[in-house]
Amino acid sequence: MSDASTSKCGIGRVIWWKPCWNSAMSSAVVFAYHNVGCRCLSVLLAHGVDVKLVVTHRDNPNENIWFDSVQALAELHGIPTITPDDPNTPEVVEQIRALQPEFFFSFYYREMLKKGLLDIPPRGALNMHGSLLPQYRGRVPVNWAIIHGETKTGSTLHYMTEKPDNGDIVAQQAIPILPNDTAHEVFQKVMVAAELALNGVLPALLAGTAPRLKQDLSLGGYFGGRKPQDGVIDWAQSAQTIHNLVRAVAPPYPGATTTLMGKPMRILQTLVTRCTVAGKEPPAFYVKEGRAYAICGSGVLRVVRFELDGVEMSAAAFAAQYGSARFEFNS
Repeated sequence: MSDASTSKCGIGRVIWWKPCWNSAMSSAVVFAYHNVGCRCLSVLLAHGVDVKLVVTHRDNPNENIWFDSVQALAELHGIPTITPDDPNTPEVVEQIRALQPEFFFSFYYREMLKKGLLDIPPRGALNMHGSLLPQYRGRVPVNWAIIHGETKTGSTLHYMTEKPDNGDIVAQQAIPILPNDTAHEVFQKVMVAAELALNGVLPALLAGTAPRLKQDLSLGGYFGGRKPQDGVIDWAQSAQTIHNLVRAVAPPYPGATTTLMGKPMRILQTLVTRCTVAGKEPPAFYVKEGRAYAICGSGVLRVVRFELDGVEMSAAAFAAQYGSARFEFNS
């Protein structure tokens, strides 16, 4: 049942419904960041979970902040937030313990939760991971999946342990990776997959009837984080391999990099072509009929977007300035 009140708004009678949530509703502390954090926090609130505290991160001024703010969303709903550098300090652990949450939820939070924290919630600590576990455990799973040419990935809700991404699986949602999808495009789909997975299983989880499937860790591997220098192109590789790297690190990520004519170059978008090269040609960049191409160790890429010396330019502008000769890559 719900309480109702009425109001006059000038154009008729409006009924305002005030939800009467069950006093025994489940409670949680949420560790969250990024767009997945926002969407999954929204799911918890939609299901009436009493979120007692949100633990999030301060934005790094040196990072490209292209995603939504979990802290802003929590503040909109009147939920207290904290942004500790380390959530495992005794002070933070005791602050959270005093709240007596039934659950922990971690949605793209970047710090590992240690045993002192994980022992607090009596109904378990759960994490949303951006892959189909046990595949691509660890850091930046979307980027790694694209680099390895995967054709699907997804999101997995699983119980947390002291080891990353190896706890029992509660729910999964798969999404396709199309041949030219960038990491940003795949991440948007993974975000929706996370929302669907959590929304679908949450009633059973709160009722204590959700499934728990033990992971077979032999079916997947662990991957670490990536740095900008990991985006340097090895032109001895195949066109397909380089294309996968380009789309895995395309903006808003740092981009795939190389050097041409002694100048730094970023390759922002490519397409695999059916072009062939007679004989053994060294890796090179050239413009033909208004389109830019890159000869790779095997195969040829069409370079749709690129920057040279920090300036994005078209194939026509490059040809007008440098001509149509083949320019070998310096890296």
